[in-house]
Amino acid sequence: MNNSINNRKTVLITGASSGIGESFAKVFAEKGFDTLLIARRKERLEKLAQELTAAHGNVNLTLALDLNETDAIQKVASFLKKRRLHVDALVNNAGYALPKPFMVGSWDEHKAMINLLITVPTALCHLVAEGMKEHGQGWIINVSSIAAFAPEFPGSLYNAAKSYVLHMTEALDLELRPFNINCMSLCPGLTSSEFHETMGVKEFLSYIPKWRWMESDIVAKEGYEGVMRGEHLLINGKVNRALVNAFKFMPNKIKYLMGKKQIIL
Repeated sequence: MNNSINNRKTVLITGASSGIGESFAKVFAEKGFDTLLIARRKERLEKLAQELTAAHGNVNLTLALDLNETDAIQKVASFLKKRRLHVDALVNNAGYALPKPFMVGSWDEHKAMINLLITVPTALCHLVAEGMKEHGQGWIINVSSIAAFAPEFPGSLYNAAKSYVLHMTEALDLELRPFNINCMSLCPGLTSSEFHETMGVKEFLSYIPKWRWMESDIVAKEGYEGVMRGEHLLINGKVNRALVNAFKFMPNKIKYLMGKKQIIL
């Protein structure tokens, strides 16, 4: 498929087989984009692609790939080159949190999480940004989290990684905005998806009331609308925005004590 010939726009979405990534695929397809869906679970990807094509008549390609493979970015690049495929929009959504303190988890476990949350999205931005510049248009959504603003959790590197995504995205937006490329950091809070179940903390978070959770479809819809408006940062939901504002003005000593007591707001 050569979308430079048929004038259709294509979005590349990582972590597309479930949760926020799947919801982004539905939103972009509904808006007329073709999609390239990347995740590890081939059957889930193919099922989603078929559903999107049946619903919207667009083209939906899939690439079953573990982005923590050492040559994962090269495989994505080869896939795009082979199909002469230009990426108009990128959604870096793939990720997870390691539910172990720093000294409990092995270095290989920590390294894999850091790679997926930091190196992979940065590399994919670098991979597609030049083509966006040449075409004079592009949209990049990097999924961060309100965790980027929150108190630390003992031994967890997740907040630090999401803080990197937040700042990296802003830096890219400052560079690429003059070329009509909008880069936005999306910061959801608690979202109903498989994320917490995969982490093994779903039961631990069960005490949090339902009104604190957002649906992934709403998160993705707000994300799409935000990047199309030209936002460089979007925090999903009024409650989450209030929390982030509170964190910004909270003395570091108080944040440290909250982290020490493992208080989740």
